[in-house]
Amino acid sequence: MLEVDVAARRGAFALEAAFRSDAPIVALFGRSGSGKTTLVHAIAGIVRPTRGRVEIAGRTLFDSARGIDLPPEKRRVGYVFQDALLFPHLDVRANLAYGESRTPPHERFIDRDRVLALLGLGPLLARRPATLSGGEKQRVALGRALLASPRVLLLDEPLASLDGARKAEILAYIELLRDEFHLPMVFVSHAIEEVTRLADHVVMMAEGRVVAEGPAADVLSRPEIAALAGRFEAGAVLEARVAGHDPRYELTTLAFPGGELVVPNLDALPGEPIRVRIRARDVSLALARPEGVSIRNILAGTVASVGHEYGAIVDVQVDVGHGARLVARVTRLAAEELALRPGLRVHALVKAVSIDRRSAGFA
Repeated sequence: MLEVDVAARRGAFALEAAFRSDAPIVALFGRSGSGKTTLVHAIAGIVRPTRGRVEIAGRTLFDSARGIDLPPEKRRVGYVFQDALLFPHLDVRANLAYGESRTPPHERFIDRDRVLALLGLGPLLARRPATLSGGEKQRVALGRALLASPRVLLLDEPLASLDGARKAEILAYIELLRDEFHLPMVFVSHAIEEVTRLADHVVMMAEGRVVAEGPAADVLSRPEIAALAGRFEAGAVLEARVAGHDPRYELTTLAFPGGELVVPNLDALPGEPIRVRIRARDVSLALARPEGVSIRNILAGTVASVGHEYGAIVDVQVDVGHGARLVARVTRLAAEELALRPGLRVHALVKAVSIDRRSAGFA
């Protein structure tokens, strides 16, 4: 259990944030300057709050009322920065050894050989950071943080400086470490696709405040997400399970309480839980079920609300059954011509190709 309730100041910026979660991965999500890094620095002990409390697994790291303020090296917190921040004068082996040296031998619970194997660090041990790619540096940074046997792993925008291929690589490693070590993580990001894929619990931040928090599927489906992630990222997140694969056409069927979705092949076992983000701009609406169309996903539903206009654009929330909801972005003209209103029965159309690996995360 991670419990945070702190206030802090950095110049003119004021942070007042609180959340509580026992989820495997908690995401601090919001635009740049929203206070995500300041909050994670307060957890790590880099920033001293003006008041509040930080507790991890029943161990108090900071409590202003009780006069507790453990220094960073005593908090047993692993920290991976955006730019890796490896020691340039040390090779990979020595960088990893530094992480391990931060914890007394009798308190270490992370096996060095296992970390090397999982992160593929063996071939890199004799190399200096200057000779490593961005993805390799972040793998070493992950290994160094893990070898300190932390009680929580803080990942502060670890993908921000990487290209698309390297981002996908590190995301896969983070998922692997989550499943292997069952180590709580706090993942800081302003990218909704990263948060969708990794997070179990989302803390949405704006201007130094927590504006929403809760299960990822709930928070990432809220209308206000557009104000933080950008208007084109509005949509909904569905909790589903892999129902089966079609190897001939390389498609995967996902089952969720409101029906099924067909998507391009996902590397997952039948029955495996998965979280899928469907953007509002990828959903169309029809009053009758269309025939003779290429769209694979046609879901019957009921209009729940019409609103969130951006000039010519209207966002329509559609209940597709059993609590599952989609958002369709249509023109205001279309909304009027279809007479869209709460309670109206419609069909939501979702192109299979609009849901790719970046839109899915394993729950």
